[in-house]
Amino acid sequence: MKQVIQNFKTGELYVDEVPLPALSGGMVLVENRFSLISAGTERSTVKTAKANLLGKARQRPDLVAQVLQNIRKEGLKATLEKVRTKLDSLKALGYSTAGVVVGSMDTEGRFKPGDRVACAGQDYASHAEMVSIPQNLVARIPDNVSFEEASFTTLGAIALQGVRQAEPQLGESVCVIGLGLLGQITCQLLKANGCRVLGIDMSARLAGLARQLGADEALTRDDADLKNVIEHFTNGYGFDSIIITAAAPSNDPIELSAEIARKKGRVVVVGAVKMDIPRDPHFYRKELELRMSCSYGPGRYDVHYEEQGVDYPYGYVRWTEQRNMEAFLQLLSQKKLDLNALITHRFDIDEAATAYDIVMGKVQEPHIGILLHYPPNDRKFHTFTPMKSQAAGAALQVGFIGAGSFAQNYLIPPAKQAGATLQTVVTSKGITAKNVATKFAFAKASTDSSDIIDDPGIDTVFIATQHDTHASYALECLKAGKKVFVEKPLAMTEEGLEDIRSFYEAHGGFLMVGFNRRFSPVAQALKKEFEGVADPLVINYRVNAGFIPKEHWTQQADTGGGRIIGEVCHFIDLLQFFTGSLPVRVFAECIGSDNSRVKNDDNVLITIRFQNGSIGTITYAAEGDKALAKERVELFGGGKAGIINDFRSGEIFHNNKAKTLKLDGKGHRQEVEAFLNAAKTGGNSPIPFESIYYTTLTSFKILDSLSSGLPQAL
Repeated sequence: MKQVIQNFKTGELYVDEVPLPALSGGMVLVENRFSLISAGTERSTVKTAKANLLGKARQRPDLVAQVLQNIRKEGLKATLEKVRTKLDSLKALGYSTAGVVVGSMDTEGRFKPGDRVACAGQDYASHAEMVSIPQNLVARIPDNVSFEEASFTTLGAIALQGVRQAEPQLGESVCVIGLGLLGQITCQLLKANGCRVLGIDMSARLAGLARQLGADEALTRDDADLKNVIEHFTNGYGFDSIIITAAAPSNDPIELSAEIARKKGRVVVVGAVKMDIPRDPHFYRKELELRMSCSYGPGRYDVHYEEQGVDYPYGYVRWTEQRNMEAFLQLLSQKKLDLNALITHRFDIDEAATAYDIVMGKVQEPHIGILLHYPPNDRKFHTFTPMKSQAAGAALQVGFIGAGSFAQNYLIPPAKQAGATLQTVVTSKGITAKNVATKFAFAKASTDSSDIIDDPGIDTVFIATQHDTHASYALECLKAGKKVFVEKPLAMTEEGLEDIRSFYEAHGGFLMVGFNRRFSPVAQALKKEFEGVADPLVINYRVNAGFIPKEHWTQQADTGGGRIIGEVCHFIDLLQFFTGSLPVRVFAECIGSDNSRVKNDDNVLITIRFQNGSIGTITYAAEGDKALAKERVELFGGGKAGIINDFRSGEIFHNNKAKTLKLDGKGHRQEVEAFLNAAKTGGNSPIPFESIYYTTLTSFKILDSLSSGLPQAL
């Protein structure tokens, strides 16, 4: 299918063929008819991508801070590789579309093939022939509303949420500052609400359009009579509320709003403007109320609502993102709004570059609403994007299911360097699959895992998807006779783990889990040092894990499984590696905080006893300071001691002497090399299945111990 793409590294914008998006649970697959270019927002996005590296840094200081922090943790070279990988990516544009449902897996069964729907969401409702949208960001279009009108729905919901924040009453006077697309819709919504509306903009053309579409008055910011007109418009009292829909680096919209508001008036910020709030004379003396409007309403930035389809109770949250979308469409159905007058340009998808030339000012044409049209195209249903042919030979034929940042930084490059033939990459979004296939020279890109699992030419599969899919993909690939590398965790439930164990014991297979730390140079050196120790070991493992909010996908029980299942398994595996023994009992306790921000089981002490008498403790803390190195391991036994300092160095103590090990790296490259070498030569998996099984089972028993307060036997 065709999609508008921007290369974030070069800034180049073009239309290209990408695989179809995947349809999964809670999603709706839609064939677009029209999409709206949001000139203000997308101009900023495109401008950032076109900037050089310094320009990008200036516009995203938050990311610069992350880079500097990563340099301290992983070093300059590793960080530069990460940055290059991140920059060398393809970005989807657009977030407001309208089309026809092709298929739906929404949990409520609300959407059927053939339904006409409006869609919302950055990276979902993109400028593409086909889109896959979370169910709470889809709204059915009334029969008398055209696709062109419905393509404005996301912008309409944003405007509607801004109006709701202003709480306008019938007959109140309201000022709208910024008369671009968002401001024009806001003016019409306020008029439909029975308000008297005055608009202000830098452009005389846009002020004239606002008057044409029903605003009682509209002026330019530099109009010499502006203050006098406002005085008469409000009978000298000032506006009941001011809604700022402008996008400007200046503080002028905020300062002007305070000046023209009535005493105890409301200022609502919808657009991206500078917000240096002057206390005197107006905000303080008038007791003005400043409100922020968060995009298209309650649910925005909530992964439970947007991605997992969990709706808010109607009686408690009357207006959500989806209900704002539906309300806007109803207003269109009732002919309360005129959007056709806002459409200045229509382009077919193939002409998208011309449309963006207008948006960016490269072509000087008056514009406001620019639509992209998607003509009938049967080729859009093709799944694969052919890249360049890869010849089959002695090298392993590799497929990747999942290829996010982790896979692109730590799995794909070493696999390629080890000589594997990269055949097919599968991701949920076609543009991601296209990007990864182009960047790393895969032969094919797809969004359908069966294109790897059912391909007899692919003998080796890496699974790097979201945690909840690991067990099912691993089992499918084993049943298909593939050699399997699955990122941790292997499974999120005991049932999923037992399904894999049952198949493995009955049929065998080649399976490895990405427990990389045992392959790190410093861990290998310490293992060799302690090999001759016959006595049980005592191991302390301290992890300064860092805070992750409860809303993050890794913390969700049904998608990430939480940090004990998702990360602590790493440390259990390393304890097994050093002791050379399986765990037999585990006990865990967590903190007891009443702070709602704190997740208690992210802060735990875990004690594990092993078959050979060794014991290990894991101190896992999420409430520490980032300046402290993340991991420190201490080993004791046989008159020796060893230390790992965040896998950047180590120390060995023996015979009253200390030796420093200057060995860096967490073992990602080495684990991939070991896996591929064993797979190619027909050797055993670098990590025995029994060890993988008990590591995973131990993580589940830790949760049982936390729940019961009792030690758990394995």
